[in-house]
Amino acid sequence: MDIYAPNLTAILDREPLPASGIESGDFDYTADGVQYRGYLARPAGEGRHPGVMVVHDWLGVTDYVRMRCDMLARLGYTAFAADLYGADVRPAPEDAAGVAGGFYQDRALWRKRLTEAFAYLRAQPSVDAARTAAIGYCFGGSSVLELARTGADVDAVVSFHGGLLTGPEGEASQITAKVLVLHGAADPVAPDDAMLAFENDLRTAPSVDWQLVSYANAMHAFTLPDADAPEQGAQFQATAERRSWAAMKAFLAEVFG
Repeated sequence: MDIYAPNLTAILDREPLPASGIESGDFDYTADGVQYRGYLARPAGEGRHPGVMVVHDWLGVTDYVRMRCDMLARLGYTAFAADLYGADVRPAPEDAAGVAGGFYQDRALWRKRLTEAFAYLRAQPSVDAARTAAIGYCFGGSSVLELARTGADVDAVVSFHGGLLTGPEGEASQITAKVLVLHGAADPVAPDDAMLAFENDLRTAPSVDWQLVSYANAMHAFTLPDADAPEQGAQFQATAERRSWAAMKAFLAEVFG
């Protein structure tokens, strides 16, 4: 029996379920006195796999994020949906901007929660801690770029329609991860001037391996099947969703060899 809505199941089933199956479920953890509830999905059985942290959009850990973790597990990764908000914080859509906005105003807290969650990913028995990545959607796309800016020992980060923030002068040189940004060319959250500033910031650090792919006519939230607010610049686009997932798959396959 399908556990997700039909539009999510249709995306999930693009990745065939391996014969051995996957194991998944909610995952509770504590850091610095705060309770969190994430989600963990991995190939069934023993063994270690490359670990991928998945960071949610501004609604928190939802079925969408769980579904993406399941897709990654079907590909052979251990996927951990980090909870940056806390177990009791699942904002309604009308409140989500305010909750997420608090992190943009307190980047130190934002990065702290990211690094704590990333440490939990690396500590999982089914994770090869020497092979890790982080991906994220919308707020989560911005988040994984923040994680990279901390100099975290993560091999790769992938931002799906995230905000493109710059940092203090010289901070980009701290990035050791390979970076893939998957961007909507019609995304008002990250317009052309923000994209150029982001690129120019990374150009100050020639050692950083980065790439940015921009999808024609794609708005913010282009991978989210329920996104349908073009008047606010957010809308699902099936072509960009499919192409961006394929780009991520190829990128991770190259990074992990």
